[in-house]
Amino acid sequence: MKKNIFLAIAVIVIAFIAYIAYVMLTTRSHSPEDTVVYDGEELSMSVTYCRPSKKGRVVFGTEEEGALQPYGEYWRTGANEATEITFNQDVVFNGEQVGAGTYRFYTVPGEKEWTVALNSELGIWGYSEPDYSLDVHKSTVLAEKTDEVTEQFTISYDPQGNHVNIVLSWDQTQVEIPVSQAN
Repeated sequence: MKKNIFLAIAVIVIAFIAYIAYVMLTTRSHSPEDTVVYDGEELSMSVTYCRPSKKGRVVFGTEEEGALQPYGEYWRTGANEATEITFNQDVVFNGEQVGAGTYRFYTVPGEKEWTVALNSELGIWGYSEPDYSLDVHKSTVLAEKTDEVTEQFTISYDPQGNHVNIVLSWDQTQVEIPVSQAN
């Protein structure tokens, strides 16, 4: 009898582990990982993130609208692992100096403006709010509504003379964050 119970428990544990592995492996195909790199004359930066798709859903909005990412709530700025950004040198990130290095990059979307933040906690998988005491930067940027729909969440760069905008685009929303070399 004990042998049958032990065998049943072993089967359940193995099935659970297999299910978790399956979910982790297939999640990547739905929100593939990407790294975008900016290489200027002196300033280099990269953002590693996972790219979820709209798939007919309301992406940004209120909870009542059933939004995938409700206004005013933490977002890891992608899917799967926390998004990470790396600067090769000290930068001015949306008006404030930030040291060279790698940071967890998260946002709090709003209808008209977003909070953008850099945090020193790294290597986080899944939905997990950061330890906010480890934030090294937090500021706001304007959110624009676009006529075009961006199906898959995209991070890109838009060089603008003496600075580069990090551009976040998804659904009909776009956010630009200016980054420049620190003096």
